[in-house]
Amino acid sequence: MNLATPYATLSLDEVKARLAGGTLTVHSVARPPSADQAVDRSGVLAVFTFADPAFDSAVDGLEQPLFLANPVPAQDGGVPGFVRARAADGTVVADFSAGPGAREIKFAEVSCSEGAPVRLTAFLVMAEGGWPEQPDYYHGKPRPGFPLPATP
Repeated sequence: MNLATPYATLSLDEVKARLAGGTLTVHSVARPPSADQAVDRSGVLAVFTFADPAFDSAVDGLEQPLFLANPVPAQDGGVPGFVRARAADGTVVADFSAGPGAREIKFAEVSCSEGAPVRLTAFLVMAEGGWPEQPDYYHGKPRPGFPLPATP
């Protein structure tokens, strides 16, 4: 989980409480370095709306998210890259890793197709900084090994 600055000092339970009535928006690009940055170059694949309260009591030690609908129809086609959580008033709360492998949010399918159902199957909150990607991937411009072309 990568928290937006206004939520950085809150406990995990307080963050979960702020998500009541909010949304999870699935994007098809790698996450921005910070939840405070706008998402660009990405279509919205799907939007889940949290119920109120947003999380159910612990099952096997894990709290389960509650949504108004799961699955939801895909708005566009693509592969999930990350998910942005917003409070009910639309403010950005956090970004979560998404997709196959060691990610916080998993889906029934690897990719989304416009109009097809998108079903969230797992939601596990990793600690701040627990992203599986390497930091140099996001901060290297250009990425190591891929130099910019020289101008004549």
